[in-house]
Amino acid sequence: MNKETSNSSVLPRFYLLVVGLTLFAFVLIGKLIYIQFYIGEKGVNVGSGTIIKNVVLEPSRGNIYSADGNILATSIPRYELHWDAVVPSETVFKVNKKILADSLKLFMDGSSDEILKKIEEVRFSKNRYWLVAKNLSYSEYIRYKSFPIFNKSSYRGGLIAEQQIVREHPLGKIAERTIGYEKKDKSGRFITVGLEGAFSQYLRGNSGLRLKQKIANGQWKPISDSNEKEPTEGYDLHTTIDVNIQDISHNALLTQLEQFEAEHGTVVVMEVETGAIKAIANLGRTQGGKYFEKLNYAVGESHEPGSTFKLMGMIAALEDKVIDEDTPIETGNGKMIFFGKYKVTDSKKGGYGTISAARAFEVSSNVGLVKIVYDNYKSTPKQFVDRLYNMGLNKPLGLPITGEGLPKIPYPSDADWDGLDLPWMAYGYGISLTPLQTLTFYNAVANGGEMVKPRFINEISNFGNIPTKVFSKQILNPSICSSQTLTKVKNMMFNVVDKKWGTAHRIKDPMLSMAGKTGTCQLDYTSDNIQYISSFVGYFPAEKPKYSCIVVIHRPNKSKGYYGSTVAAPVFKKIAKKIFNDIPMKVIIKHSDLKNLENSLKNNIIPNVVGMSKEDAKLLLDAIGLKIILKGEGNVKRQSIDPGVKVGTSQMIILELS
Repeated sequence: MNKETSNSSVLPRFYLLVVGLTLFAFVLIGKLIYIQFYIGEKGVNVGSGTIIKNVVLEPSRGNIYSADGNILATSIPRYELHWDAVVPSETVFKVNKKILADSLKLFMDGSSDEILKKIEEVRFSKNRYWLVAKNLSYSEYIRYKSFPIFNKSSYRGGLIAEQQIVREHPLGKIAERTIGYEKKDKSGRFITVGLEGAFSQYLRGNSGLRLKQKIANGQWKPISDSNEKEPTEGYDLHTTIDVNIQDISHNALLTQLEQFEAEHGTVVVMEVETGAIKAIANLGRTQGGKYFEKLNYAVGESHEPGSTFKLMGMIAALEDKVIDEDTPIETGNGKMIFFGKYKVTDSKKGGYGTISAARAFEVSSNVGLVKIVYDNYKSTPKQFVDRLYNMGLNKPLGLPITGEGLPKIPYPSDADWDGLDLPWMAYGYGISLTPLQTLTFYNAVANGGEMVKPRFINEISNFGNIPTKVFSKQILNPSICSSQTLTKVKNMMFNVVDKKWGTAHRIKDPMLSMAGKTGTCQLDYTSDNIQYISSFVGYFPAEKPKYSCIVVIHRPNKSKGYYGSTVAAPVFKKIAKKIFNDIPMKVIIKHSDLKNLENSLKNNIIPNVVGMSKEDAKLLLDAIGLKIILKGEGNVKRQSIDPGVKVGTSQMIILELS
C-alpha cells in the first residue's frame, strides 16, 4: 500500500473522530448548561441514582447608613452546620471521636459520654446530614470548624456549612418602620415596606447558583461545581437620618405616649432648606401597653388635621386680600350654628369677643377662622379652594416609600359638596392630610415660601463607597405665597409661642425661639365618646429656621389631657431644645455689654453663662479665678451661683451642661 492510499484511508476516520468528539463536547456542555440554568426543585438523575438540583444563592443586601455613618440595616451571614458521618475514615473517626464529643459538650446539652454515644449512632446509621448547630455567627462557625474531625477538609472530615443571610438592625428599633423590609410571600411575590422596599432594586444585588445532591431522608447536600455562580452584593443606601436627632425624637415621643396612655403617635424632623428628613418616629401601643413601630403613621395615615390647617386658610385669605392681620373679627360668645344644628365653638368659655384676625389665629379661635373664610368666600368657595390647590395641598408628595396617604381637599364641583364643607374646612375638618404633608407645608413657610420635597436618601453607593446616584433638593412649589403674607403668618406663628395669649405659650423658652401652631382635633365627634388628636407643628429657631418638626399624638387619655398645647407641644420643645444644644451658637456681644462684662469680671461679679459653650463659660469664669466643676456635656444649662453675685477668688461654681 503506498503512502497516498494510507493517508486517504486514515483521514476520513480522523475527521470522523474529530466530529464525534466535537458533538460529544457540545452535548456535555449542553447538559451542564441545562443543569445549571434549567433544573428546578425536583432535580435531575445524573446516573447511579444520584439526583442533583440547582439552588439559588441569595446575595448579601446592601447596607443602609444614617447621615452620620451609623449602620441602620445590614446583612449578617448565619451558618447552619451538618455532618456527613460517612466521610471520615475509620482511623480519623476512632482517634478523634472522644475529643470531638468533649468539644461539642461546650455547646450541646448532655455529658461528653452522651454526646459521644450520639456521634457513634450517627456514624453507625450512616447519617450523611446530621444537624450539628444552626443560627451561628461567623466566629461561632470558625470555632466549630476547629474541632477534631471537623477541622479536616469537607472531603475528609464531612463538615457541611450552609450560609444564610439575615437582615439585622444594629441600632435596634430606631426608625424601624421607615427603614422597612423586603420579603417574599408564599407565592414568591415581594412584600416591600419602607426604604428597604422603595430602593430594593439597588439593595437586592444579583443571585448566584449552586448545585446540591440529594442524599438520605430527602435531604440535600451542597456539592462543588466548576460552573458555580457566586452572588454579587447589593448597593448601599446613605440616608438623611441623623441618629442623634432620631434618638431624641423617639424617646421624647415614647415618654409622652406613655404618660398620656395614647394609642399611637408620630414625630418628624425635617431640615428646612433641603427637605432632608433627620428623624421619623412612629410608635403604636400593643395590647400589653408597650409601644413599638407598628405602622409608618407619618407617611401613610391621612386624617383631619384640625387647627393646624388654620395656617392654610389664613394664608389664602391674606393672599386674596379679603382680610389683613389687623382686620377685626367678631367672634361673639364663641359659638356659631349652621343650618340650625351644626355648631362651631371655641375652647374659651364665653368666647373672645372682637379680636384681630392675627389674634384669632394665635388663640386658635375656631369661630374666628370660620368667620374669616366663610364670610369672605361663601359666595365664591371655588376661589378659596383654588387657592389651596395652587399651593399644592391637594397633591401627594410623591414619596419613594409606598403607602403614602392621599390628601383630601373637597372641591365645590364635587357631587357630595354641601354647605358645611367651606366652614368646616376653615378649621381643619372635612379634609385630610398626612403628618408629613402638613409638615411639608409648614416647612415651606419656614423656608421663605419654597416648598421642597421630603427627602430620605442622600446617595446610593457601591461596595467601594463610590456614589452611583446622588439625591439633591427637589422643589415642589417655588413659592406658596407672597413674601408679605409670609412675614405676617410667621409673626403669628411666633406669637403662638411667644405671647402670653398664644396657645403654645407654655413651651416658650428664653434660650430658644420657636414658632408654630397647636392642633386639637376631635375624633368620633358624632358619638358619645369623643376622642382627640393632639398636634403641634412648627420650626426653630424662629428667626432663622434650621429645622421644622411635627408631633401628632392620637387618642390620649382624656383624663390626663388632650389639647395640642398640653400633649404635643411639650414634645416639640423637648426635641428642639436637645437638638439646639448640639448646634454651634454664635454669640454677638454689643460694645456696651462688653464693657459691662469687663467691669463685672474686674469686680469678681458672676456673669450669666447659661447657654454658652463650656469653653466660653470657662474662659470667663477663669478670669475671676473660680474653681469650676463641670457636669455633663454640651452647653451650660444651669450655674450654681446666680449672675450678679460678688464672689471671692478660688470659690467653687458648678456648671450643669446639656
